[in-house]
Amino acid sequence: MSHYLQENPYGFLPVPVVITEPAVGYGGGLFGLFLHGKGKRGEGRYIPPAISAFGGGGTQNGTWFVGGGHRHTWQNDNIRYLVAAGYADVNLDIYTGDVIGFGNKAINTQTKGYSGMQKLLFRLGDSAMFLGASQFWAKMDISAKNNQLVDSLWKRVLGESSTSSAMGIVAEYDTTDNFFWPGRGVSLSGEYQFYGKQLGGDYRYDLLTLDGKVFLPLNPTWTLSLAGDYQTLSNQDKYLPPMARPYIELRGISRYRYQGDAVSTVQAQLAWQVTPRWILQGFIGAGSAADNTSDLYRDVQVAWGSGFRYLIAREYGLRTGIDIAFSDNEQAVYFNVGSGL
Repeated sequence: MSHYLQENPYGFLPVPVVITEPAVGYGGGLFGLFLHGKGKRGEGRYIPPAISAFGGGGTQNGTWFVGGGHRHTWQNDNIRYLVAAGYADVNLDIYTGDVIGFGNKAINTQTKGYSGMQKLLFRLGDSAMFLGASQFWAKMDISAKNNQLVDSLWKRVLGESSTSSAMGIVAEYDTTDNFFWPGRGVSLSGEYQFYGKQLGGDYRYDLLTLDGKVFLPLNPTWTLSLAGDYQTLSNQDKYLPPMARPYIELRGISRYRYQGDAVSTVQAQLAWQVTPRWILQGFIGAGSAADNTSDLYRDVQVAWGSGFRYLIAREYGLRTGIDIAFSDNEQAVYFNVGSGL
């Protein structure tokens, strides 16, 4: 597969999307992963070539999406650029929010529209630190399909459609040895996004996102990975779109099932390289959503599972596979490229 991708300018890796996400039901799709070149090796790390991905999919509850993205680096990985855009029509149950009618009862929502993002990072000297900026934009139509009262309130408070627009400041620290499958190193990132009407949006709020991953080789065949994530809203308007608030994102838990103004997750994953091409792994994670950071982890959601990875493109270190995840009331299967963290 590596030689096919390197030598064929139109060659791509077909990535099937098997969806069992509890939030949207069973479904599937297909993405094409294009690797533009061979990449470079040096100083204990692999610099991947430019990467593009395009595709789409759908699920049994009527959700469907199309989109694509591109990642590029310049000057021996001293400049990194990422851009992505797409259209989605998502039917999703929302359990908490800023509008009367939520509480513990699920509201079946439909959100459809366009969104896009881009991020540009510059390396500081010869260090592993990057600084840069990000941009996000989305225009969505939101409705409550099974509650006319909530739907009319949304249209009165949020309007027929809503636009979110943000600029962000980004800092990253990256010593991982491979973009596709890190075997060792640290990846830390922090982003502060300013959403505002002066940027073309309908809402005012700030979003802080902190993310960290550590990959620890225990011996030649075992690797321990640890990950943590924290998000918090601040300076927000009284009413926001239901999908604006952070949510617990863990394999085995429905997206947007647990939302709050402050959200945190922690994960641990142990991988065993059975053969040069096959890896088995087990993972466990915990997450919490609360109105305030001080209340985090008073109520905890736990998910766990196992899976495998197959080295499909050796020259790139690209691994794909399946994870099966469980939580107290849900289970799901995920088709992943990379570690899944």
